[in-house]
Amino acid sequence: MSDEAPPRQLLNWVPRLRRYARALAGNPSDADDLVQDTLERAWTRAALWPGVLDMRAWLFGIMHNLHVDGLRRARPGMQELAEDEPAAPAVDRLVLRDLAAALELLPAEQKEVLLMVALEDMSYAEVAQALGIPVGTVMSRLSRGRERLRSLMAGRAGPVHLKVVRQ
Repeated sequence: MSDEAPPRQLLNWVPRLRRYARALAGNPSDADDLVQDTLERAWTRAALWPGVLDMRAWLFGIMHNLHVDGLRRARPGMQELAEDEPAAPAVDRLVLRDLAAALELLPAEQKEVLLMVALEDMSYAEVAQALGIPVGTVMSRLSRGRERLRSLMAGRAGPVHLKVVRQ
């Protein structure tokens, strides 16, 4: 854990939590709810903070679990695209909208790993710790997610066939 006071350290991660939540939830309102729920859960477990070695992985793990729970409950509106996108050239907005739509078509397990690695720049080990899965599973989900995303962005909606690599 850092030398910073735990409450301050928790607040330092809010911008990254917001960014990840927005990518997961798909709209600002649900993303804000997810961040708030994550911070509330972390705050109510403040007694655990001294034992937390990696606050980022711990917070992302909480957010992941809350997001999965929300998907299981099938809350309406979780998958809506954002209405208030920042101003950008029309072509950029279209590409971003296509990318957001393609991300929504990925299985949740692939999407979460892809966002943690690509958007949040987390290492495979950090993602594995946050999600409570082996590093090999992270690598597999990331590989399949990237390939599926490439396929979707290229307009191929069919199943993705990865070649088998033997060691």
